[in-house]
Order: sequence, then structure tokens, then C-alpha cells
Amino acid sequence: MFEQPQPGLAPRIWEVGALCRAIADALQARFNPVAVRGEITGFSRASSGHCYFTLKDGQGQIRCAMFRRAAEQLDFAPRDGELVDVGGRLGVYEARGDLQLIVEGLRRAGQGALFEQFLRLKAQLEAEGLFDGARKRALPAMPRGIGLVTSPGAAALHDVVTALRRRVPHIPVVLVPALVQGAQAPASMCEALSKLYLLAQGSSASEGDLVSRAEAPPPIDVILLVRGGGSIEDLWAFNDERLARAIVQSPVPLVSGVGHETDFTIADFCADLRAPTPTAAAELVAQPRSVWLGALDLLAERLQDAAQRQIDLRHQRLDQAGQRLGRPSGLVAQQRLRLAALAQRMRHGALLKMQRAAQARQALQVSVPQGVQRGLAQRAERLERAGLRLDLLSPQRVLERGYALLTDAADRPVMRPSQVRPGEPVRARLAEGELDLTVAQRRLL
Repeated sequence: MFEQPQPGLAPRIWEVGALCRAIADALQARFNPVAVRGEITGFSRASSGHCYFTLKDGQGQIRCAMFRRAAEQLDFAPRDGELVDVGGRLGVYEARGDLQLIVEGLRRAGQGALFEQFLRLKAQLEAEGLFDGARKRALPAMPRGIGLVTSPGAAALHDVVTALRRRVPHIPVVLVPALVQGAQAPASMCEALSKLYLLAQGSSASEGDLVSRAEAPPPIDVILLVRGGGSIEDLWAFNDERLARAIVQSPVPLVSGVGHETDFTIADFCADLRAPTPTAAAELVAQPRSVWLGALDLLAERLQDAAQRQIDLRHQRLDQAGQRLGRPSGLVAQQRLRLAALAQRMRHGALLKMQRAAQARQALQVSVPQGVQRGLAQRAERLERAGLRLDLLSPQRVLERGYALLTDAADRPVMRPSQVRPGEPVRARLAEGELDLTVAQRRLL
């Protein structure tokens, strides 16, 4: 019910939308930009990519809206119950007249200093080679035993044990309990890992140190270091340098399953393999027994088929041998036929060779005399031609053509006038007879 206004002081009557806008303007001028710390509750992400949640503490709460552009810049997944620092601006959602905080930035509370410390340690250890992929080992396909380090009261233990019992109930699991949160957690986890390292190296641990599924601890072929999700402060024990150096000293492959898929710690980088969750870590080291049983069944079928093929082959060869041994007379008859054929071929070959030899002998009997006659005729003809050529060169033939052969007193042929003097005797041999002559005069031509 309205009070009677005083003259000249009538209150202004606002339209609802105008009043909301005026309040929004007042908030903008008085508070914005604003930073708030509180706990997330009722977090939801719409299909459009916008996020809506309520930020609260022990004394109050305020509705928050984070539009898609700002939500895409987040480097973690906000969850209910997480303490965060929010930066944004206050406003009024005019459609309902609700006060809301438009979130432009969101990070875990205290993340700034811790994150810088995390980056410094990460850079240092990476420079030392603790994250080198070359030193990381593959997981064993069939581990004989699985070591487990976690808090005995954590939900991660239940998740891991459930997964292992479902997938590989035949593989023993050795649990070494350790603190996974707080200032004492790094030292506790290092001590737990050192105990498992003794088992992995074949040494025995003192009774009471380990909680095992078997009376005698089995050899450890792989180790799981797990913890459930939480804030950066909750997981900070896994960013400890001592724990990082202890992890890289593991004699067997070590799998880290710390937090959720978006959570990364120094332990994850040092481990041989990082799993997004504790359950995923258990699944990585535990190939389902059904898979191995299926493989064994397949191998058994292949072995049986191979054995049956060999048996069938041996039976066939045995049948063939039995058939040959069962009719020896047939085998003898075959050998006789073969022997007869070979004898026939031998007789035919010898006869053919003899016929060829006889033909060759007959041919020689004809060709040899003819060859001898031809040879004698050729040699007689050659001898006759040689006699003709020799007769043509005879001095007697020259003398018969009217020439004479002169010789001096010493019976030497006179071929030049200078060989004799006037008055010396010479002898002239003619075609028929000789003449004794005296040189009357020399004449040179």
C-alpha cells in the first residue's frame, strides 16, 4: 500500500526493465571488474558451449555465466566442489531480474603460484632427461604380478582392484599403502615404491611390510601409482622432485594414474606411461583374461588342425606303402617288363651300331682305293709337269737353238771378252759336238 506522498516529493515510478538496467549500471560503475573466490556448485555446460554454475561460500552464493568464448580458454575442466578464483563483471539478467556474474576468467584457487612452481620443476627435470621417451619401456603383455601404490582408504583403490578382478583375476596384486595427499605424501610414496622395487628385483621384503593377495609376494613386473581426482593442491604431492627421481629408478615399467584426464603432474611425465584415470591405469596393465583365453582357444584349434593334417598325411602314405607291399607279384612283373624293354633297347642299339660300322667299312673299301688312285694320278701329273719345266731349263735346249758354250783352257765358262787374250785357245760346245778355237781379236760391245 502506497503512503501518501509529500507535496513535491512524489517517488519515481520505474519500469521493471529500466530499473534492472539502472541497477546494472550502478553495479558496473561501483564494482566492475570484480574478482571473487568461491566453491563451484551446479556446474553445467550447454550444447551452445556456454557454462552455468553457482559460486558459493559459507556466507552466500551468486549465479555465474561463462560464455563459450571464455570457456574455450580454460585449461582444465571445472567440477562441483572445486575452489576457484573468478574474474568478471557483475550484471543483472533482466529476463528474471537475477543478479549474475559474467565470468571472463576462471582458475583454480592459488593456481598461479603453484603452477609457476610446477613449470619450473618440469623444465628442470626435462633438461636432466627424466622425461626422455627413449628411456621409457613398454608394458609387459602378461605380468606375473602387479604392484600398487595408493591410499588404502581412497576410492582409487576400489576402482583399480575392481578393474583388475574383472579383467585378470589370476594375476596377484601387491598393495603397498601410502599417503597420496599432504606434506608427508611424497616421502610415503617414495618408501612404498622402494619396497616394490625390492620385489621387482627379486628380493624379499620383511613380513608385515606388504599387504599381498598371496602368502609369498610374487615377482613384480609392473607398478601402478594411482590417486583419484582433486584440486591442484590435492594433487601437489605428485609434483615433488623426490618422487619424480624415485619413479625414474623403477626397475620395471611404472604407470601413473593420477586425477582425471585433464590433470597432469610431474609423476605423469616421469612414468613409463600415463593413464588418464586410476581405472584406465589398471586396464592398461591388465589385458582381459577372456582375450588370452580366446587366443589360447584359437592356438589350440590351429594345433589340432595341424596335428590332424599330419595324421591324415601319414595315413595316406601308409596306405600307399601297404598297396605296394600287398601285391609283390605285380611289382615283379613291372620290373620284368622294364628289364625286357631295357634288353630290347640294348640289342637294338648294338645291332644299329654294328650296321653303322659295316656301312662305314664298305664305304672305306670303295673310297680308299679311289683315293689312292686319285692321289697317284695327281702326283704323276705333278711329276710330269716338273719334268717339262726342268727340261725347258736344260742348257742342251739352249744349244739346240744355235747357241754355243765357250770355255777357256781351264774349262771355265767365258762370258766376257776380257776373260781371254788374242791367241789363247778356247773350246766351243755346240748342240752336237765341240770345236777348238783360237782367239784372234777381242771386241767389246
